[in-house]
Amino acid sequence: MQTVSLKTSRLVLALVASGVIGGAGASFVQNRHAFAAAPAITASAATQVAPVAPLAPPDFSVITDRYGPAVVNISVVGTARADEDEAVAQDDSPFGNDPFFEFFRRFQQQQPGRQRQIPQQELPTRGVGSGFIVSADGLILTNAHVVRGAKEVTVKLTDRRELSAKVLGMDPRTDIAVLKVNAKNLPVVAMGKTSDLKVGEWVLAIGSPFGFENTVTAGVVSAKGRSLPDDSAVPFIQTDVAVNPGNSGGPLFNGRGEVVGINSQIYSRTGGYQGVSFAIPIDMAVKIKDQIVATGSVKHAKLGVAVQEVNQALADSFRLERPEGALVSSLEKNGPAERAGLQPGDVIRSVDGQRIVSSGDLPAIISLAQPGDSVKMQIWRKGETREITAKLGDAGGKPQIATAGKDEALQGGKLGLALRSLRPNEKEEAGVDGGLLIQQATGPAAMAGVQPGDVLLAVNGTPVISLEQVRAAVGKSDKSVALLIQRGEDRIFVPVRVG
Repeated sequence: MQTVSLKTSRLVLALVASGVIGGAGASFVQNRHAFAAAPAITASAATQVAPVAPLAPPDFSVITDRYGPAVVNISVVGTARADEDEAVAQDDSPFGNDPFFEFFRRFQQQQPGRQRQIPQQELPTRGVGSGFIVSADGLILTNAHVVRGAKEVTVKLTDRRELSAKVLGMDPRTDIAVLKVNAKNLPVVAMGKTSDLKVGEWVLAIGSPFGFENTVTAGVVSAKGRSLPDDSAVPFIQTDVAVNPGNSGGPLFNGRGEVVGINSQIYSRTGGYQGVSFAIPIDMAVKIKDQIVATGSVKHAKLGVAVQEVNQALADSFRLERPEGALVSSLEKNGPAERAGLQPGDVIRSVDGQRIVSSGDLPAIISLAQPGDSVKMQIWRKGETREITAKLGDAGGKPQIATAGKDEALQGGKLGLALRSLRPNEKEEAGVDGGLLIQQATGPAAMAGVQPGDVLLAVNGTPVISLEQVRAAVGKSDKSVALLIQRGEDRIFVPVRVG
């Protein structure tokens, strides 16, 4: 039997291509016997807990036997355009000419290797992936990248039947696609809820890694709500289930045999499994599927903000109890957030009652709403909680980012900054109405990553146009200050320790 080496693909973050429930969770039980042993108890005795009772993993053979027939192998034939300036294929790579190579190329780690240049042309491509049947009349869910650019799509069932499939629609933003085959009385999976899934639960994947059909692997949920650096609005489920190229689009089952996710991406330096896998939550996939079936397309809402994580230093700067929420760093000009009254420096803590813990929670929630929907947000501004309602826009539009005297300098001080007012031509070049130019950064500011040439727009969410405003804001802070910095076209809050 011939095997395929994984060393041929070099990726940092790769789609698992081509070739953000019950289970075994157990609660901690306090050792109450210690409290009855004596009237006076020590602190150490009071904090003792009983060990967790060992639980056996689910019977994966039952899940595989019952729902394995609903998992399908997907073969794709298509074409891909190769550009002159791209190293299109590795001579020893089995995946160089597949329809998903472009995504692999985007995230691959550059390493020495043989490459050959192919002139700009249309190349025939073939690839394999996975999917699963969600309705007895032939609806199939898979990843959008599995069928991107496909001319022909063939679905192979476990009973060895091969059926031609039609792509009803796809949503690249969430990487979901819906296929349809002409058949009846097909086996289907049971759907679960990702919201009920717990970290540490057993999960099971079935797919076609490297074309080996109906391969079963298992592991546990490592984390939920993961945000990945690929402009995705998906709060991924992270697992340690072994998935590889070909598993894309296959189901992730919980211990009761319910589908809770769609295996989509892996973190790898070799192109193969290295212990970190990501799945799209089934709750999100079902909503996307319903839109595609109803209209053939998908619409996503937008709030029109750029946000960043709130770490402990930023939480101290904005006087937050804990480092949670999505910190607004910039607004789309005349966008939904700006029209609703949001400001840079606001921390969004919840949307329609859904708590925002990390910044990645916000786009995941907004993405599932519809353009025109109104959302109620709880925000933190200048030490107070406020309620703001925003009417969401259409994410399909092109955003425009809003812009947030004498030559003097503020030298040294707590921040270690040398500042001066912006000249008119500098304001025009930077696209701002106010702010101060950072001429020099030393001490705490330099340690935080502030650089000469940056433009200081706000301190702790308050816009600054004068040196006096900076002095006043810094003087009120005893731990750290949050500086809104613009560098080029990017804006970000930088926490700087001052005490």
